[in-house]
Amino acid sequence: MKLERVLDYAKTLLRKSIDFGDVAIDATAGNGYDTLYLTELVGDTGHVFAFDVQQQALDATKARLKEHGVFERTTLILDGHENFAKHVDEPIGGAVFNLGYLPGADHTLTTQAQTTITAIDAMLEQMKIGGIVVLVVYHGHEGGKEERDNVLQYVERLPQKQVHVLRYDFLNQKNDPPFIVALEKVKPYTQSPLKETVAQ
Repeated sequence: MKLERVLDYAKTLLRKSIDFGDVAIDATAGNGYDTLYLTELVGDTGHVFAFDVQQQALDATKARLKEHGVFERTTLILDGHENFAKHVDEPIGGAVFNLGYLPGADHTLTTQAQTTITAIDAMLEQMKIGGIVVLVVYHGHEGGKEERDNVLQYVERLPQKQVHVLRYDFLNQKNDPPFIVALEKVKPYTQSPLKETVAQ
């Protein structure tokens, strides 16, 4: 058996979580590669909602989806993923985030810990039992380590009876290699660390 590379393992996790006919979320559309993969998983009876704050990203995603004939399976949304619940009200089968910046664009425009955590929390509430949120954490850029640490602190506090939390990385690779955090919803999600913080 060979160990799967990080991006391959992210796809494996999503494939285990998302069924034909499901709703899936690409929280960071980027250049559309994950959005395209999600359309394969949901099939022609499912739907993918892809979010990005950059029109450049959505344009690239739209072109890729049209090239493969699956654009009709998607809704592209120019908004931050923290506002996901304003746009999607169905149960979701799975979601993927790529934390960091859009390749080939402004490297100073990056995902942020606060909005990432807000989005994760909302998605866990709306996710079907057995659904998975996959985060591919790129942390080599400016501000990346702060986001990484804050996200890890949040997921470590998730209730273990409701959410299983996995970290998958290669410990001997240099130059801040990306790693995966996967959150599997195993019971109804009611005990949010965010709500605990607000209550204090």
